[in-house]
Amino acid sequence: MGTFSVEIEIGDSERNRWVSMHALVDTGASITSAPSSILRELGVEPEASQLFQFAQGETRLMEIGYTWVRFAGSEVMTQVLFNDEGTPALLGALALENAYMGVDPVAQRLIPVPGLMM
Repeated sequence: MGTFSVEIEIGDSERNRWVSMHALVDTGASITSAPSSILRELGVEPEASQLFQFAQGETRLMEIGYTWVRFAGSEVMTQVLFNDEGTPALLGALALENAYMGVDPVAQRLIPVPGLMM
């Protein structure tokens, strides 16, 4: 479930080019997602296709790959879902965990959680 929006940057595999966008913080989604056109523009290639079941019950075969994501002072390599155009980008739980960030939905902010390193 998306709780609030944050500014993120999606980068190419060399971390030379970045595209900024707003993304919903979505702890209910494991994988971060971004529009396919932006990922392809950055040269991010799909590595596999996987079936995903969405909240409304729809199941679809979607492309996934890996790329860099920057947010809240962190920069992490994470799995990314190639999203349809017009679908909001999501910052998923795996990227949050890799950056040791927790979610404060009341204050609508990301918070560092060093305990995740344990």
